[in-house]
Amino acid sequence: MKQSLPACAVLLAGGRGTRFWPRSRTRTPKQILNIVGEKTMLGETVARLAPLVPLTNVWAVTNSEQVEAVRRDLRGVPASQILAEPMGRNTAAAIGLAAVHLAHKHGDALMAVLPSDAHIADAPGYRTLVKAALGRAGEDGQMVVLGIAPTRPETGYGYIERGGAAGWPNGRSAYVVRRFTEKPELDVAKKYVASGKYYWNAGMFFWRVSTFLDNLKKFLPATHEALEELGTVIGTKRYPAALARIYPQLENISVDYAVMERATRGANARNVSMIPAKIGWSDVGSWAAVYELLAAKNGANVSASDAFTMDAEGNYFWAPKKFVAAIGVSDLVVVETDDAVLVCSRERSQDVGKIVKWLEEKKRKDLL
Repeated sequence: MKQSLPACAVLLAGGRGTRFWPRSRTRTPKQILNIVGEKTMLGETVARLAPLVPLTNVWAVTNSEQVEAVRRDLRGVPASQILAEPMGRNTAAAIGLAAVHLAHKHGDALMAVLPSDAHIADAPGYRTLVKAALGRAGEDGQMVVLGIAPTRPETGYGYIERGGAAGWPNGRSAYVVRRFTEKPELDVAKKYVASGKYYWNAGMFFWRVSTFLDNLKKFLPATHEALEELGTVIGTKRYPAALARIYPQLENISVDYAVMERATRGANARNVSMIPAKIGWSDVGSWAAVYELLAAKNGANVSASDAFTMDAEGNYFWAPKKFVAAIGVSDLVVVETDDAVLVCSRERSQDVGKIVKWLEEKKRKDLL
């Protein structure tokens, strides 16, 4: 039975974005940087949800190191709705933390659980899909995921296998989720794309607070019990100490593995549905992905400042306070900050995270 419930967005904003070093640092990660536009990635996420979700219904889950930066970026969102994890325990715990806060405030509500650092080109089309997903999620026990229509046999994403038809929420096709799959090898990914039955899992989930907590109780009972205990002290002076004591006890597992995959195997498997999405989505997972989004055409040079190029193509330059001159170089990423310069080939931009691991091993906190 559907009820009229407030629609709330829960933005997962605790990642580090190590592949965007040297711009992305512990206190200023990817989601609070203007990676592909004038606004931060987090700011763009909030802006494209309007007017479906007002700022008063926006929540964010981050960590203690980033919470102040997130609060500055989300002006207009109540400070009490920007939740700081005392330590990372993966997405099942982060979403559970938001769910018990929403239950405390609203009793029950619709939850749109969204990453805070993705790019979506078609914002109006996205809002149409979000509205459809929230409509279906309002039904008892329903959980909905948006499935991104794949454009290539990508091995870096999980996939969703489409089952039979599951209705037409708000005029949009919905399908039963047959299963969620791991990141595949290339030959498997090619078969997935060729079949037309598989979609990328972009981590955009929709359900009622009560539905999620019921599933958490079923699949992660210890975590559910701990969060229920935490929920009894929300809004009191005892909350900070209780959070610090309870949160490390929560199971360290993603919501995909803990809830979504398991829910597709049980007697209520038809309660998990997927709505296909063609919305110009990108997870913006590397500097190469940024180049692909910003380049006017293949081989064009992209620069954040005035630039002179000669016999140079396919380069990405970030040195916004300096004039850039490049001669005879191709397919490079060059990113300058006050204390560091990154130079790598676009093809190797996925390896930038290894620099951060090296800096951690060398205890170079000044560069982290």
